[in-house]
Amino acid sequence: MKPFFNVREQSEIYIGPVEEVLDAVLPKGRVVVVADATIDRLYHSLLEPYDTVLIGVGESAKTLQTVEMVYNRFIEMGVDRKTFVLGIGGGIVTDVAGFVASTFMRGIDFGFVSTTLLGQVDASVGGKNGVNVNGYKNMAGTFNQPRFVVCDPELLTTLPDREFRAGLAEVVKAAVISDAELFSRLEQTSFATLRENTSLLSEVVSAAIRVKADIVERDEKESGERRLLNLGHTLGHAIEKSSSVMNHGEAVAVGLSMICDVAVNMGEMADCDRHRIQSLLERMGFVLTPPVDVHRIKKEMRKDKKHEGSRLNVVLPLSIGHCRVCQMAMDEFETLF
Repeated sequence: MKPFFNVREQSEIYIGPVEEVLDAVLPKGRVVVVADATIDRLYHSLLEPYDTVLIGVGESAKTLQTVEMVYNRFIEMGVDRKTFVLGIGGGIVTDVAGFVASTFMRGIDFGFVSTTLLGQVDASVGGKNGVNVNGYKNMAGTFNQPRFVVCDPELLTTLPDREFRAGLAEVVKAAVISDAELFSRLEQTSFATLRENTSLLSEVVSAAIRVKADIVERDEKESGERRLLNLGHTLGHAIEKSSSVMNHGEAVAVGLSMICDVAVNMGEMADCDRHRIQSLLERMGFVLTPPVDVHRIKKEMRKDKKHEGSRLNVVLPLSIGHCRVCQMAMDEFETLF
């Protein structure tokens, strides 16, 4: 079986039926699964053949405490360096599983079955594995590529609308970064159509993954171009830290909308492109008003891990399909919104 993408000749990305793909790609030998209770309930048959460690559900489980719990379970289970770790779940599960596998016994092989749209188009692809520290996003983590990622669009049919929509924020982000054709295609469809048309959804997922995979191929460890993938995230992460009202995708949508306002105010982006981006996000069902005061967002933004001293790497959209990274003084950036 051939992968759809191969990231840095280390990580194979498959789009197709999970049962068929897993049979072809799982290595021989012992496999231990990391998942959560939701995956166990929905897809117990996927987990049943393997020893399994279940973690908590939701962002509150993405912590060093959870990592330590999994370490301890691995020790109890006799996991060794030849054991393969298979993370089955959304972005939180794959982040934790990837971080644990990258650090347990100084690193063992791992792969993912991504079960959410957010995970398939973003979190599980690219080799970033991390957990939050004191509520700050991904402050502890590694760059380490999974051996494979399986993305089965049929698994997305069980997602609640809100979780499905969260993934669409990352799809729109990918399109704004470097795929104007994907953006136009999204403009011509609807939330309901994407939910119902698995064939169309597979094409959209594939296009969004290609944007990320191409960038990671050129810049694995975020020394330059990979910073483009943070479009909308500096503000989005600050919103997540400031309020529990929005999930990751919803906060990224607001962050993307806000950075479009900044780009227009700077004269870097045409107002018509801002209107297209914000209109598409609203059509997909996103609320673009921040849930907290902008001063609170600025305060949390200063603690973002992407700053360098008093300067911040800001991803500015220039047009649909074209962005650039610029360094700005934190004080200067804050005056723009």
